[in-house]
Amino acid sequence: MSTDEGVAVTPGIARLHDSPGLAGPGRFALVTNHAGVLPDLRPAAPALLAAGAPLAALFGPEHGLHGSGQAGETEAARSDPDTGLPVYDTYRCEGGHLDKLLIDSGVDALVYDLQDIGARFYTYVWTMFDLMVSAARTGVRFVVADRPNPLGGLASEGPLLDPAWASFVGRAPIPVRHGLTCGELARHFNASAVPHVAGGAVELTVIEAAGWRRAMDAGATGLPWIAPSPNIPTPATAVVYPGTCLFEGTNLSEGRGTTQPFEIVGAPYLDARFAPALAELGLPGVHFRDLRYVPAFHKHAGRPLRGVQLHITDRGAFAPVRTAVAMLGVVRRLYPDDFAWHTVDGGAEGTGHRYFVDLLWGSDRLRRTVDAGEDPLPLCDPPAPPGRWAGDDVLLYPAEPTCPEGRSRR
Repeated sequence: MSTDEGVAVTPGIARLHDSPGLAGPGRFALVTNHAGVLPDLRPAAPALLAAGAPLAALFGPEHGLHGSGQAGETEAARSDPDTGLPVYDTYRCEGGHLDKLLIDSGVDALVYDLQDIGARFYTYVWTMFDLMVSAARTGVRFVVADRPNPLGGLASEGPLLDPAWASFVGRAPIPVRHGLTCGELARHFNASAVPHVAGGAVELTVIEAAGWRRAMDAGATGLPWIAPSPNIPTPATAVVYPGTCLFEGTNLSEGRGTTQPFEIVGAPYLDARFAPALAELGLPGVHFRDLRYVPAFHKHAGRPLRGVQLHITDRGAFAPVRTAVAMLGVVRRLYPDDFAWHTVDGGAEGTGHRYFVDLLWGSDRLRRTVDAGEDPLPLCDPPAPPGRWAGDDVLLYPAEPTCPEGRSRR
Protein backbone atom coordinates (compact mmCIF):
# COMPACT_ATOMS: atom_id res chain seq x y z
CA MET A 1 0.00 0.00 0.00
CA SER A 2 1.17 3.56 -0.49
CA THR A 3 0.62 7.03 0.88
CA ASP A 4 -0.56 10.07 -1.02
CA GLU A 5 3.13 10.80 -1.69
CA GLY A 6 3.77 7.28 -2.92
CA VAL A 7 5.80 6.20 0.13
CA ALA A 8 5.11 2.58 1.10
CA VAL A 9 4.86 1.99 4.87
CA THR A 10 5.66 -1.54 5.93
CA PRO A 11 4.98 -2.36 9.59
CA GLY A 12 7.54 -4.38 11.50
CA ILE A 13 5.32 -7.46 11.59
CA ALA A 14 5.23 -7.57 7.77
CA ARG A 15 9.01 -7.40 7.64
CA LEU A 16 9.18 -10.23 10.19
CA HIS A 17 6.80 -12.28 8.06
CA ASP A 18 9.11 -11.86 5.07
CA SER A 19 12.25 -12.55 7.15
CA PRO A 20 11.42 -14.62 10.27
CA GLY A 21 15.08 -14.55 11.27
CA LEU A 22 14.66 -10.91 12.36
CA ALA A 23 13.25 -12.22 15.65
CA GLY A 24 16.53 -13.96 16.42
CA PRO A 25 17.18 -17.62 17.23
CA GLY A 26 14.75 -19.98 18.92
CA ARG A 27 11.00 -20.10 19.41
CA PHE A 28 9.03 -16.94 20.08
CA ALA A 29 5.62 -15.89 21.40
CA LEU A 30 3.61 -13.14 19.72
CA VAL A 31 2.07 -10.41 21.89
CA THR A 32 -0.88 -9.43 19.75
CA ASN A 33 -4.62 -9.08 19.26
CA HIS A 34 -7.16 -8.88 16.45
CA ALA A 35 -5.50 -5.72 15.04
CA GLY A 36 -2.22 -7.58 14.54
CA VAL A 37 -2.51 -8.00 10.79
CA LEU A 38 -0.32 -7.68 7.72
CA PRO A 39 -0.99 -4.80 5.29
CA ASP A 40 -3.20 -7.13 3.19
CA LEU A 41 -5.31 -7.80 6.35
CA ARG A 42 -4.13 -11.37 6.88
CA PRO A 43 -3.91 -12.10 10.63
CA ALA A 44 -0.25 -12.13 11.54
CA ALA A 45 -0.13 -15.28 13.68
CA PRO A 46 -1.34 -17.82 11.09
CA ALA A 47 0.60 -15.98 8.38
CA LEU A 48 3.81 -16.28 10.40
CA LEU A 49 3.20 -20.00 10.93
CA ALA A 50 2.57 -20.50 7.22
CA ALA A 51 5.84 -18.68 6.49
CA GLY A 52 7.70 -21.16 8.68
CA ALA A 53 8.33 -18.86 11.63
CA PRO A 54 8.96 -20.67 14.97
CA LEU A 55 5.88 -19.16 16.62
CA ALA A 56 5.00 -21.18 19.73
CA ALA A 57 2.49 -19.13 21.79
CA LEU A 58 0.25 -16.07 21.84
CA PHE A 59 0.02 -13.42 24.58
CA GLY A 60 -3.10 -11.22 24.76
CA PRO A 61 -3.59 -7.76 26.38
CA GLU A 62 -6.61 -5.94 27.85
CA HIS A 63 -9.72 -6.65 25.74
CA GLY A 64 -8.33 -10.11 24.93
CA LEU A 65 -6.65 -11.73 21.96
CA HIS A 66 -9.70 -11.20 19.76
CA GLY A 67 -10.62 -7.77 21.14
CA SER A 68 -14.11 -8.71 22.35
CA GLY A 69 -13.70 -7.52 25.96
CA GLN A 70 -14.85 -4.05 26.94
CA ALA A 71 -12.70 -1.64 28.97
CA GLY A 72 -11.31 -3.40 32.02
CA GLU A 73 -12.16 -6.83 30.59
CA THR A 74 -10.36 -9.64 28.82
CA GLU A 75 -11.13 -13.08 27.37
CA ALA A 76 -10.96 -16.53 28.96
CA ALA A 77 -9.69 -18.59 26.00
CA ARG A 78 -6.57 -20.65 26.74
CA SER A 79 -5.95 -21.70 23.16
CA ASP A 80 -6.45 -20.06 19.78
CA PRO A 81 -8.79 -22.05 17.52
CA ASP A 82 -7.26 -20.55 14.37
CA THR A 83 -3.68 -21.61 15.08
CA GLY A 84 -3.97 -24.18 17.85
CA LEU A 85 -1.41 -22.18 19.85
CA PRO A 86 -1.70 -21.69 23.62
CA VAL A 87 -2.94 -18.25 24.71
CA TYR A 88 -1.52 -16.50 27.77
CA ASP A 89 -3.65 -13.67 29.18
CA THR A 90 -1.49 -10.80 30.46
CA TYR A 91 -4.23 -8.43 31.62
CA ARG A 92 -3.92 -7.55 35.34
CA CYS A 93 -0.93 -9.88 35.47
CA GLU A 94 2.42 -8.57 36.68
CA GLY A 95 5.40 -9.36 38.87
CA GLY A 96 6.07 -13.00 39.69
CA HIS A 97 2.82 -14.12 38.07
CA LEU A 98 3.85 -12.63 34.75
CA ASP A 99 7.35 -14.09 35.12
CA LYS A 100 5.73 -17.52 35.53
CA LEU A 101 3.72 -17.05 32.31
CA LEU A 102 6.92 -16.42 30.38
CA ILE A 103 8.65 -19.42 31.93
CA ASP A 104 5.62 -21.66 31.33
CA SER A 105 5.47 -20.62 27.67
CA GLY A 106 8.95 -22.03 27.09
CA VAL A 107 9.86 -19.41 24.49
CA ASP A 108 13.19 -17.76 23.82
CA ALA A 109 11.74 -14.40 22.80
CA LEU A 110 8.60 -12.27 22.93
CA VAL A 111 7.60 -10.41 19.76
CA TYR A 112 5.37 -7.42 20.57
CA ASP A 113 2.88 -6.30 17.90
CA LEU A 114 0.08 -4.18 19.36
CA GLN A 115 -1.27 -0.96 17.81
CA ASP A 116 -0.75 1.93 20.21
CA ILE A 117 -2.58 5.25 19.76
CA GLY A 118 -0.07 7.64 21.27
CA ALA A 119 -1.56 8.32 24.72
CA ARG A 120 0.10 7.46 28.03
CA PHE A 121 -3.04 5.93 29.54
CA TYR A 122 -3.65 3.50 26.67
CA THR A 123 -2.74 0.26 28.44
CA TYR A 124 -1.00 -1.64 25.64
CA VAL A 125 2.28 0.21 26.19
CA TRP A 126 2.20 -0.83 29.86
CA THR A 127 1.59 -4.43 28.84
CA MET A 128 4.77 -3.97 26.81
CA PHE A 129 6.58 -2.45 29.78
CA ASP A 130 5.53 -5.20 32.19
CA LEU A 131 6.57 -7.88 29.70
CA MET A 132 9.92 -6.19 29.14
CA VAL A 133 10.49 -6.29 32.90
CA SER A 134 9.56 -9.97 33.10
CA ALA A 135 11.64 -10.79 30.04
CA ALA A 136 14.65 -9.10 31.64
CA ARG A 137 14.18 -11.11 34.84
CA THR A 138 13.68 -14.44 33.08
CA GLY A 139 16.32 -14.10 30.35
CA VAL A 140 13.83 -13.93 27.48
CA ARG A 141 14.68 -11.64 24.55
CA PHE A 142 12.20 -8.87 23.64
CA VAL A 143 11.42 -7.85 20.06
CA VAL A 144 9.15 -4.98 19.04
CA ALA A 145 7.59 -5.32 15.60
CA ASP A 146 7.03 -1.60 15.31
CA ARG A 147 3.98 0.21 13.93
CA PRO A 148 3.45 3.92 13.20
CA ASN A 149 2.06 6.24 15.86
CA PRO A 150 -1.36 7.08 14.34
CA LEU A 151 -1.13 10.66 15.65
CA GLY A 152 2.24 11.19 14.01
CA GLY A 153 5.47 11.82 15.84
CA LEU A 154 5.95 15.57 15.80
CA ALA A 155 3.99 16.68 18.87
CA SER A 156 3.91 15.92 22.59
CA GLU A 157 1.46 17.27 25.18
CA GLY A 158 1.14 17.19 28.91
CA PRO A 159 3.58 16.64 31.76
CA LEU A 160 5.66 13.61 32.59
CA LEU A 161 3.98 11.21 34.99
CA ASP A 162 4.92 11.64 38.65
CA PRO A 163 5.96 8.14 39.82
CA ALA A 164 3.88 8.64 42.98
CA TRP A 165 0.80 8.26 40.76
CA ALA A 166 2.02 5.20 38.85
CA SER A 167 -0.61 2.61 37.88
CA PHE A 168 -1.54 0.46 34.88
CA VAL A 169 -2.55 3.66 33.05
CA GLY A 170 1.00 4.95 33.56
CA ARG A 171 3.99 3.03 34.89
CA ALA A 172 6.85 5.39 34.01
CA PRO A 173 7.42 9.12 33.34
CA ILE A 174 6.26 9.90 29.80
CA PRO A 175 3.97 12.76 28.62
CA VAL A 176 0.21 12.32 28.22
CA ARG A 177 0.62 12.45 24.44
CA HIS A 178 4.07 11.00 23.99
CA GLY A 179 4.74 11.30 20.24
CA LEU A 180 6.77 8.07 19.97
CA THR A 181 6.23 4.65 18.43
CA CYS A 182 6.20 1.54 20.60
CA GLY A 183 9.69 0.70 19.41
CA GLU A 184 10.94 4.10 20.49
CA LEU A 185 9.14 3.82 23.82
CA ALA A 186 10.73 0.40 24.35
CA ARG A 187 14.18 1.89 23.75
CA HIS A 188 13.43 4.64 26.26
CA PHE A 189 12.06 2.22 28.88
CA ASN A 190 15.04 -0.10 28.44
CA ALA A 191 17.45 2.75 29.09
CA SER A 192 15.55 4.08 32.10
CA ALA A 193 12.70 2.42 33.96
CA VAL A 194 13.14 -1.28 33.13
CA PRO A 195 16.58 -1.61 34.78
CA HIS A 196 15.24 0.02 37.95
CA VAL A 197 12.42 -2.52 38.22
CA ALA A 198 14.07 -5.64 36.81
CA GLY A 199 17.62 -5.10 38.00
CA GLY A 200 18.92 -4.86 34.45
CA ALA A 201 17.94 -4.12 30.87
CA VAL A 202 16.29 -6.65 28.57
CA GLU A 203 17.93 -7.82 25.34
CA LEU A 204 15.90 -5.63 22.97
CA THR A 205 15.47 -5.60 19.19
CA VAL A 206 13.19 -3.20 17.28
CA ILE A 207 12.06 -4.21 13.80
CA GLU A 208 11.34 -0.79 12.34
CA ALA A 209 8.29 0.18 10.31
CA ALA A 210 9.93 0.88 6.97
CA GLY A 211 9.00 4.11 5.21
CA TRP A 212 7.34 5.89 8.13
CA ARG A 213 8.27 9.45 8.96
CA ARG A 214 7.16 11.53 11.92
CA ALA A 215 4.85 13.85 9.99
CA MET A 216 2.62 10.93 8.91
CA ASP A 217 -0.61 10.27 10.77
CA ALA A 218 -2.75 7.14 10.35
CA GLY A 219 -4.37 8.35 7.15
CA ALA A 220 -1.04 9.10 5.50
CA THR A 221 0.45 5.64 6.04
CA GLY A 222 -1.79 3.83 3.57
CA LEU A 223 -2.21 1.04 6.13
CA PRO A 224 -5.68 -0.32 6.95
CA TRP A 225 -7.25 0.87 10.20
CA ILE A 226 -8.56 -1.79 12.56
CA ALA A 227 -10.04 -0.64 15.85
CA PRO A 228 -7.29 -1.61 18.32
CA SER A 229 -9.87 -1.76 21.13
CA PRO A 230 -13.67 -1.61 21.18
CA ASN A 231 -13.95 2.12 21.87
CA ILE A 232 -11.36 3.35 19.35
CA PRO A 233 -13.35 2.57 16.20
CA THR A 234 -11.79 5.10 13.82
CA PRO A 235 -8.66 7.23 13.37
CA ALA A 236 -10.82 10.23 14.28
CA THR A 237 -11.42 8.63 17.69
CA ALA A 238 -7.68 8.20 18.17
CA VAL A 239 -7.13 11.89 17.42
CA VAL A 240 -9.33 13.10 20.30
CA TYR A 241 -8.65 10.25 22.77
CA PRO A 242 -5.48 11.67 24.40
CA GLY A 243 -7.65 14.54 25.65
CA THR A 244 -11.21 13.38 26.12
CA CYS A 245 -10.14 10.20 27.91
CA LEU A 246 -9.60 12.54 30.88
CA PHE A 247 -13.38 12.68 31.21
CA GLU A 248 -13.23 9.07 32.38
CA GLY A 249 -12.12 10.61 35.67
CA THR A 250 -15.32 12.67 35.99
CA ASN A 251 -19.08 12.15 36.21
CA LEU A 252 -19.47 13.19 32.56
CA SER A 253 -19.99 10.59 29.85
CA GLU A 254 -17.02 10.34 27.49
CA GLY A 255 -19.29 8.82 24.85
CA ARG A 256 -18.88 5.14 25.71
CA GLY A 257 -22.08 3.32 24.87
CA THR A 258 -22.47 5.32 21.64
CA THR A 259 -21.10 4.99 18.12
CA GLN A 260 -18.75 7.96 18.70
CA PRO A 261 -16.87 7.30 21.93
CA PHE A 262 -14.47 10.09 22.97
CA GLU A 263 -15.72 12.30 20.13
CA ILE A 264 -18.71 13.32 22.26
CA VAL A 265 -18.95 14.39 25.90
CA GLY A 266 -22.12 14.93 27.89
CA ALA A 267 -23.98 14.78 31.19
CA PRO A 268 -27.55 15.08 32.50
CA TYR A 269 -26.79 18.54 33.92
CA LEU A 270 -25.18 20.22 30.89
CA ASP A 271 -27.37 22.77 29.12
CA ALA A 272 -27.44 25.32 26.31
CA ARG A 273 -24.59 27.32 27.86
CA PHE A 274 -21.93 24.65 27.35
CA ALA A 275 -21.29 24.67 23.59
CA PRO A 276 -21.19 28.49 23.27
CA ALA A 277 -18.82 28.73 26.24
CA LEU A 278 -16.46 26.28 24.56
CA ALA A 279 -16.68 28.16 21.26
CA GLU A 280 -15.68 31.37 23.04
CA LEU A 281 -12.33 29.79 23.99
CA GLY A 282 -11.21 29.93 20.36
CA LEU A 283 -9.33 26.64 20.61
CA PRO A 284 -7.48 25.81 17.37
CA GLY A 285 -8.55 23.07 14.98
CA VAL A 286 -11.88 22.20 16.58
CA HIS A 287 -15.55 23.20 16.53
CA PHE A 288 -18.05 22.19 19.23
CA ARG A 289 -21.55 21.15 18.19
CA ASP A 290 -24.36 21.06 20.74
CA LEU A 291 -26.01 17.62 20.82
CA ARG A 292 -28.18 15.25 22.81
CA TYR A 293 -27.65 11.51 23.12
CA VAL A 294 -28.54 8.44 25.19
CA PRO A 295 -25.69 6.01 25.98
CA ALA A 296 -26.61 2.34 25.61
CA PHE A 297 -24.18 1.31 28.37
CA HIS A 298 -21.52 2.65 30.74
CA LYS A 299 -22.04 6.04 32.45
CA HIS A 300 -25.62 7.33 32.50
CA ALA A 301 -26.82 4.35 30.44
CA GLY A 302 -30.35 4.88 29.16
CA ARG A 303 -30.50 8.51 30.31
CA PRO A 304 -30.90 11.53 28.00
CA LEU A 305 -27.71 13.60 28.03
CA ARG A 306 -26.74 16.94 26.60
CA GLY A 307 -23.22 17.82 25.56
CA VAL A 308 -21.01 18.48 22.56
CA GLN A 309 -19.37 16.70 19.68
CA LEU A 310 -15.81 17.68 18.82
CA HIS A 311 -15.50 18.31 15.07
CA ILE A 312 -11.83 18.46 14.10
CA THR A 313 -11.26 21.06 11.39
CA ASP A 314 -7.45 21.04 11.33
CA ARG A 315 -5.61 18.01 12.70
CA GLY A 316 -2.27 19.77 12.57
CA ALA A 317 -3.50 22.63 14.76
CA PHE A 318 -5.71 20.57 17.06
CA ALA A 319 -4.21 19.87 20.49
CA PRO A 320 -6.32 17.13 22.12
CA VAL A 321 -4.91 17.44 25.63
CA ARG A 322 -5.15 21.24 25.79
CA THR A 323 -8.66 21.08 24.35
CA ALA A 324 -9.96 18.61 26.94
CA VAL A 325 -8.28 20.43 29.82
CA ALA A 326 -9.92 23.67 28.72
CA MET A 327 -13.26 21.84 28.55
CA LEU A 328 -12.83 20.57 32.11
CA GLY A 329 -12.27 24.13 33.29
CA VAL A 330 -15.50 25.29 31.62
CA VAL A 331 -17.54 22.45 33.12
CA ARG A 332 -16.20 23.18 36.60
CA ARG A 333 -16.94 26.90 36.22
CA LEU A 334 -20.45 26.60 34.77
CA TYR A 335 -21.71 23.62 36.80
CA PRO A 336 -19.88 23.68 40.17
CA ASP A 337 -22.70 21.99 42.09
CA ASP A 338 -23.08 19.10 39.62
CA PHE A 339 -19.57 18.37 38.38
CA ALA A 340 -17.65 15.68 40.28
CA TRP A 341 -14.41 13.70 40.01
CA HIS A 342 -14.50 9.91 40.15
CA THR A 343 -12.47 7.92 42.65
CA VAL A 344 -10.99 4.42 42.44
CA ASP A 345 -10.96 2.17 45.47
CA GLY A 346 -7.68 0.35 45.17
CA GLY A 347 -8.77 -3.16 44.21
CA ALA A 348 -7.80 -3.49 40.56
CA GLU A 349 -5.40 -0.55 40.38
CA GLY A 350 -3.87 -1.21 43.79
CA THR A 351 -3.81 2.51 44.51
CA GLY A 352 -6.15 2.97 47.50
CA HIS A 353 -8.88 5.62 47.40
CA ARG A 354 -7.67 8.06 44.77
CA TYR A 355 -9.12 10.27 42.10
CA PHE A 356 -8.94 8.48 38.78
CA VAL A 357 -8.14 11.70 36.92
CA ASP A 358 -4.95 11.93 38.98
CA LEU A 359 -3.87 8.54 37.63
CA LEU A 360 -4.75 9.60 34.09
CA TRP A 361 -2.96 12.94 34.38
CA GLY A 362 -0.03 11.49 36.29
CA SER A 363 -0.37 13.79 39.32
CA ASP A 364 -3.02 15.72 41.25
CA ARG A 365 -2.06 19.09 39.73
CA LEU A 366 -4.78 19.14 37.06
CA ARG A 367 -7.58 18.36 39.52
CA ARG A 368 -6.35 20.86 42.09
CA THR A 369 -5.90 23.60 39.50
CA VAL A 370 -9.37 23.10 38.02
CA ASP A 371 -10.97 22.99 41.48
CA ALA A 372 -9.23 26.24 42.42
CA GLY A 373 -10.69 27.97 39.37
CA GLU A 374 -7.22 28.70 37.99
CA ASP A 375 -6.15 28.46 34.35
CA PRO A 376 -5.15 24.81 33.75
CA LEU A 377 -3.74 25.29 30.23
CA PRO A 378 -0.12 25.95 31.34
CA LEU A 379 -0.12 22.41 32.74
CA CYS A 380 -0.45 21.04 29.21
CA ASP A 381 2.96 22.15 28.02
CA PRO A 382 5.18 19.12 27.34
CA PRO A 383 8.64 18.90 28.88
CA ALA A 384 10.14 18.88 25.36
CA PRO A 385 9.29 17.74 21.81
CA PRO A 386 9.05 13.99 21.08
CA GLY A 387 12.31 12.27 21.83
CA ARG A 388 13.87 15.28 23.56
CA TRP A 389 12.13 14.44 26.85
CA ALA A 390 13.45 10.87 26.52
CA GLY A 391 16.76 11.62 24.83
CA ASP A 392 17.27 12.00 21.09
CA ASP A 393 18.98 8.61 20.85
CA VAL A 394 15.66 6.76 21.25
CA LEU A 395 14.28 8.15 17.97
CA LEU A 396 14.19 5.75 15.03
CA TYR A 397 12.31 7.82 12.45
CA PRO A 398 13.05 11.28 11.04
CA ALA A 399 10.57 13.84 9.80
CA GLU A 400 11.85 13.21 6.28
CA PRO A 401 11.27 9.91 4.37
CA THR A 402 13.19 6.91 5.66
CA CYS A 403 15.04 4.44 3.48
CA PRO A 404 12.44 2.01 2.07
CA GLU A 405 14.09 -1.20 3.22
CA GLY A 406 13.91 -0.36 6.95
CA ARG A 407 16.22 -1.68 9.65
CA SER A 408 16.36 -3.73 12.81
CA ARG A 409 17.84 -2.00 15.84
CA ARG A 410 19.35 -3.75 18.81
